[in-house]
Amino acid sequence: MTTTPVVPAAWEPLETALRARRPVIVGYHGHQRLICPHALAFHNGRAVVLGYQTGGHTTNGTLPADPTKRWRCMHIEQIDSVTPADTDSPWETASNYNPTRPFNHIQTATIAVTP
Repeated sequence: MTTTPVVPAAWEPLETALRARRPVIVGYHGHQRLICPHALAFHNGRAVVLGYQTGGHTTNGTLPADPTKRWRCMHIEQIDSVTPADTDSPWETASNYNPTRPFNHIQTATIAVTP
């Protein structure tokens, strides 16, 4: 018997932002992070988002100088809030984004940004 994964409340606004290629501010682990959602998937029954972080706070303080190291994989049920970013905030990505396999550890994304 296959169990249908639970879709957390934050999935819908993340999917909306992903489809529109609009950044959002998410509350995650006590920090406000400005991310551009690139992919949504399930891993071991848990919903996850792959986001490219362009601003806000990180666990380590500041964003890495190397843009290819700003990817964040977050468990969606741990996201406290999703707010649309200011309309002046640009959509961003990095050169190492792979739309055919956005997550290294997940074979298939439910939805992902394509070029």
